[in-house]
Amino acid sequence: MATAAKFRIDVAIHDLLMNSNPRGPAPALGKGMELPEPLFPQYPEKLRDPGPDTPPERRHWSREEIYRKMRGWLFPYIRSRVSPGDFHPITAYLFLEYKCNVDCWYCWAFNNKVKGMTEDVARRSIDWLYDHGCRVVALMGGEPLLRPQFAHKVVSYAAKKGFWIYIGTNGRLLRPEVADRLADAGTAIFNFALDSWNLQPSLPKAVEPARKNIDYLLRKQYVYGYMVFFNLNICRNNLEDVRKITEFAHENRIATDYHINETPMLEQDEHFRHLAENPTYIRPEDWREVDALIDWLIDRNKVGYQMVNSVRRLQEMKAFIRMASGVDLRKYGWNGDGTGTNGETSKMLASMPGIVQDADGDVHFSEWDCRAGQNNVIIRTDGTVAPCFPMYPATYDWGNIDEFHFDPQQLAHMKQTCQHHCFSTLNHNLAYCYNDARVIKWLWGLTVKNHFRGGATRSFED
Repeated sequence: MATAAKFRIDVAIHDLLMNSNPRGPAPALGKGMELPEPLFPQYPEKLRDPGPDTPPERRHWSREEIYRKMRGWLFPYIRSRVSPGDFHPITAYLFLEYKCNVDCWYCWAFNNKVKGMTEDVARRSIDWLYDHGCRVVALMGGEPLLRPQFAHKVVSYAAKKGFWIYIGTNGRLLRPEVADRLADAGTAIFNFALDSWNLQPSLPKAVEPARKNIDYLLRKQYVYGYMVFFNLNICRNNLEDVRKITEFAHENRIATDYHINETPMLEQDEHFRHLAENPTYIRPEDWREVDALIDWLIDRNKVGYQMVNSVRRLQEMKAFIRMASGVDLRKYGWNGDGTGTNGETSKMLASMPGIVQDADGDVHFSEWDCRAGQNNVIIRTDGTVAPCFPMYPATYDWGNIDEFHFDPQQLAHMKQTCQHHCFSTLNHNLAYCYNDARVIKWLWGLTVKNHFRGGATRSFED
């Protein structure tokens, strides 16, 4: 088994983020606000419609559904390009919970002692995001459906303000009656986090325990107009499961999103019990097997499987597992001078665009224009804010929804380091597409070539 380092980021920036303000930022003060009680069902005819038994070959989007996507993504992007200032969130993570109903051994993003978000903070967070032009909000945890009635209220309130709403869940609690309420209220995407087909001790986010819920969601997406995709974390002990889930997704014409299992970027407190001797962490002796899986995914991507990850991004996963391993790469063929002529690992790293070597001989990704704290933000359960998901445990004070302070100089200084260690799919996609020419090209392909038809999603780079 693999024993991980306590944190991956450089020591100096880690001390700034974790030790410069030991008390942490002040939570948002309660103001006694509540969320309105949702009307259900808004669409009784959809509630009664069971959906098709088999998925259609091509998916057709209504004008209302197309407008919802544009209102969520395109309009805020345009606003951010023409408005003054640095803070124009396009995407936001709203952490309803930091508790979870399962224990994934690699996951530090839960602490069952942390109280969930209140209605007051949820409502004011959505209002704060709305006032700053954001229209995409992801409900996160832990498991955001621990309190399904609360989640229903949040979705309903956000949808009525025009938000495009994404729910990340392990699916165990997404029973049909809960799914109907969330879909009826206006959820745009259900993202099932699935790491294995059957239950494993270290990987409990499995297909079989949630299978009935998944099957129901897959049918009803064609009734309510939401999308479903699977989020898979590639670990050393689930390589065959990833292949099986990928084929299952393809058979059902839905998209997949892949991540490489990472140790925490920042040091965690005592609630993270699985840092040492963890069977999910990828070791040097696993590299070739993981490479083979990634090559298999690349082949499937090229023949049309729906994937959020581009071919290039999948290729970079092979480099990342080596750079994030914490081992001296010279033992595995890296020359130490960046020429890439000594051994398999050295040649592979040298062939990757965006891989650089610093003066100390360390290998890492070059800067990639991360937009965290500018076009992306997270809101913790207590209403405090941070620029991105890996920074949730940081005690550095970026403020809260009542008084926030993202300093462009501090963010730029931090990103000089943390970009070298980060493999965030969302933030890389956001950075890549924060470019007018790329957005126009993508819209051209979506509207002129495909007429808003097709599967769930593709990478911006494809």
